[in-house]
Amino acid sequence: QVQLVESGGGLVQAGDSLRLSCASSGRTFSASAMGWFRQAPGKEREFVASIGWSGRRTSYANSVKGRFTISRDNAKNTVYLQMNSLKPDDTAVYYCAGDGQYYREDVPSSGYIYWGPGTQVTVSL
Repeated sequence: QVQLVESGGGLVQAGDSLRLSCASSGRTFSASAMGWFRQAPGKEREFVASIGWSGRRTSYANSVKGRFTISRDNAKNTVYLQMNSLKPDDTAVYYCAGDGQYYREDVPSSGYIYWGPGTQVTVSL
C-alpha cells in the first residue's frame, strides 16, 4: 500500500520557522520526484516546491522562493520542507505529493498522483 504521511505542521507566529516532513512507504519514492503543495481556505491548491528524484534539481513558487527549502533523504524515504520567515499568507494545509513515474527531475503538477492527507500550518500575526 502506497502511503505518504506529512508531519510537522502547527501554529506559529509570523517570522517563525517550521520544518515539514513527508514519510513515504509502499513504493520506491527514492527514485521519484516529490513535491509540496498547499491549499488555503477558499483557494485552489497551489504548487509550493519540488525536488527531482536525484535531489539535484529543485523548483519553488515565487511566493516562497528564498524562504522555503525542499530537501530529501532517500535513505529515510523522507522529503522535507524547511519554511523560514513565515507569513500569515503561508497559512494553509500542506500536502506532500509523489511522481507517478520514476527518474524524472522535472514533473508537471499533473504528474503527481500520490498524495498525503495534509498537515495544517497556521501563521498568526
